[in-house]
Amino acid sequence: MKTMDAISVLWIQSRTSAGAAWPPPPPGWKIDLFLSAGELPECGVDAYTAVVFDFSTGRWGGKQILEQVRTIALCRIAVIYDPLNLVPGVLAGEATSSPAAVFSRLAQALEIRRTSGLAVLAERLAGTGDSVRQDWERLLVGESHAMRQVGHMIRMVAGRRATVLLTGETGTGKEIAARALHLAGPRRRALLVPINCSALPENLLEAELFGHMRGAFTGAHQSRTGRIEMAHGGTLFLDEIGDMPMDLQAKLLRVLQEREFQRLGSSETVRVDVRVVAATNCDLRRRIEEGRFREDLFYRLNVVPIHLPPLRARREDIPALTEHFTRNICAAERIPLKRLTGPALECLCAYAWPGNVRELENAVEAAIALSGERLWLGPTDFPLPEMRAPATAHDGLPMVAVPDGGLDYERTLALIERSILEQALQKTGGNKKAAAQMLRLKRTTLAAKVRSLDSWVACD
Repeated sequence: MKTMDAISVLWIQSRTSAGAAWPPPPPGWKIDLFLSAGELPECGVDAYTAVVFDFSTGRWGGKQILEQVRTIALCRIAVIYDPLNLVPGVLAGEATSSPAAVFSRLAQALEIRRTSGLAVLAERLAGTGDSVRQDWERLLVGESHAMRQVGHMIRMVAGRRATVLLTGETGTGKEIAARALHLAGPRRRALLVPINCSALPENLLEAELFGHMRGAFTGAHQSRTGRIEMAHGGTLFLDEIGDMPMDLQAKLLRVLQEREFQRLGSSETVRVDVRVVAATNCDLRRRIEEGRFREDLFYRLNVVPIHLPPLRARREDIPALTEHFTRNICAAERIPLKRLTGPALECLCAYAWPGNVRELENAVEAAIALSGERLWLGPTDFPLPEMRAPATAHDGLPMVAVPDGGLDYERTLALIERSILEQALQKTGGNKKAAAQMLRLKRTTLAAKVRSLDSWVACD
């Protein structure tokens, strides 16, 4: 399989189409013409990024060729060029009627494949089962018990069609888990088609999901294939499912129950073979109680629930995640690999990360961008204020972490007390009377403590 950097298109025409004009390709695209007397090429299709079926001047032999078209469309990006409306039945909705629309449709499908992450792994996915297994597992960075559980669940359900509901806070990696789930199963050679249910208004979301026929509504100048149909043979990823409008929830329920739907403006039923993965960062049970989410849809989605833990619950994965992001960012920027100092890594591990893995990635990227030519990143390279300040307890006093090997209690207390005295003297310019007032001490007491602590710590 060729990588997505080289867009190669197989343009198949009937014999009666020979010599017919067809539009020039976009820059960087390579078009190979195949003239068919009613049969598609038996070999060589896998060498192309996409296939165009040209019905512009004649029929191709009825139902047999149409079934072949459908078969190839399951595993390749495919577009039907049918300006004369010769293609009957369900496939008619997939057809385009203008040359410009052919490349527009191809570009749309290529962008979906690129954003779904399949382009990055395309060549490796054509290899052995072991390489595929390693590829999807590489997406799940970390060896904590929580992440091993996520990997185990993905491995168990990857080969099934069962609907999966991914839950977890914002930034925990639900989309990465959906991608791993897709790549770990037999649908990996087809598309993973994502859609964010909170990113579009209701009318646009419906058209984007189910597709529409030409003239279905104002501005529908041509038919458009919906995301559900694009995912035929593959996986449909419904992100932020909790924000889907109630009216659309009922239509989605039918898709999950019957694996069929109708395009906007059409009475024809379209059947699809699609695996549905949904994700949410909200409590769907609470939304059911509030009347904002259908209970029957929840049970259809929650067949296999997989919870993505927050980063604060798997701090032991922070070093591996940090190295992963550092390597990827440095490679993308084409700069020498940078490393984190021990204190910097300790700061990262101590931080609560309310934005989870996404916040960690952004922090690493910012640190690399602001570090200049230096190869080592320290605590001050990270733009999070909480990382630079010492951790404090609820009453504002400094917190001391007890290491696994223990600590010298008396010496630790002495060091803390001396630090307080030194800060007070520094703030008052060495004025012992003012420093004593700041610490609610007598001047003689402060002077005695300074002498005593200096002597005690020095002799220890």
